[in-house]
Amino acid sequence: MAKPKLMQGNEACVAGALAAGVDFYAGYPITPSTEIAELLAEKLPPSGGRFIQMEDEIASMGAIIGASLTGRKAMTATSGPGFSLKQENLGYAVITEVPCVVVNVQRAGPSTGIPTAPAQGDVMQARWGTHGDHPAIALSPSSVSETFHLTVRAVNLSEKYRTPVILLLDEIVGHMREAIVLPERDQVEIVNRARPTCDPADYLPNDAPAGASAPLADFGTGYPYHVTGLTHDRAGFTTSKANEVDFFIRRLHSKIDDHLDDICMWEGIQVEDADVLIVAYGGTARSAKAAMKLARAEGKKVGIFRPISIWPFPGDALLKAAQGKEIIVAEMNLGQLSLEVERIVKRDIIGVFQVDGQPMEPNRILEAIRGVKA
Repeated sequence: MAKPKLMQGNEACVAGALAAGVDFYAGYPITPSTEIAELLAEKLPPSGGRFIQMEDEIASMGAIIGASLTGRKAMTATSGPGFSLKQENLGYAVITEVPCVVVNVQRAGPSTGIPTAPAQGDVMQARWGTHGDHPAIALSPSSVSETFHLTVRAVNLSEKYRTPVILLLDEIVGHMREAIVLPERDQVEIVNRARPTCDPADYLPNDAPAGASAPLADFGTGYPYHVTGLTHDRAGFTTSKANEVDFFIRRLHSKIDDHLDDICMWEGIQVEDADVLIVAYGGTARSAKAAMKLARAEGKKVGIFRPISIWPFPGDALLKAAQGKEIIVAEMNLGQLSLEVERIVKRDIIGVFQVDGQPMEPNRILEAIRGVKA
């Protein structure tokens, strides 16, 4: 049996990426994600992978798109302003349906903000940062062990649904150290993208029905095809025909929306008997769990709903968990996810928001719990 290891969250992310088969990384050092680049620079080349330090974040995103088109499992990591710079090419990956993973270890902002301080201010950017109607998958771990497993899952989802996937860490999770037992390689589920089996002359890179994506051929394997950020038809060539454009954009969404049961993840803790439900995620969920224990010791029935997939948000599960309960949303921003919670439950919530660059202490959430009328 494997022995526990003491690992940092960013280190677990690297372990998860390697376990999932990531063999190409392009990035640019930026606090608090730099350890991911440093460790992959060390570990990828000996195993036949490729590491490239790019000149900036825009180029880093372009590089992983190009690498993925050649069949590599590609990843980059960034934080704060670097995530902003990636948005244009992130949109390109969405419309060209190129699998890749973008790790964003969130820090205080806007702009350069406080590079070493924790925050959760990129939640809405992860959903709407790039322009146009587009789907998004974003996962948020709250422990070192979960960072490993969600990194693997991010790679698998990107390969399965031909889409970029965002792993939303925060500085707390990225830099804390915990004991973790890494599974053996043969115990890790690996998903590889579907590749065409047809004759190269018959290959259509975007020929898929609603709710699906087409097999993706690796460049250099005899399947020539066109890749463009313009709206394109089944053959990959530019189109502005209304019916083709409408079908294409709706298919980009339906390949995610039709599979919410497979993509959405959440955790419910002592929800059944709760009168108060705390919604929290990432590093803040750890404080919420401590606050729940303190409140229960005072005789208050408190539960937690932790979204693990931030996007798509597990709305049906929240709606079921929230029935008959007062809702407190705790997050290290001024209420970004609380807007989504309010939209789903269709009533007011209590917000506990913090933007001072410090981790949220359990007592702040406990005070809000005590303020709920019995």
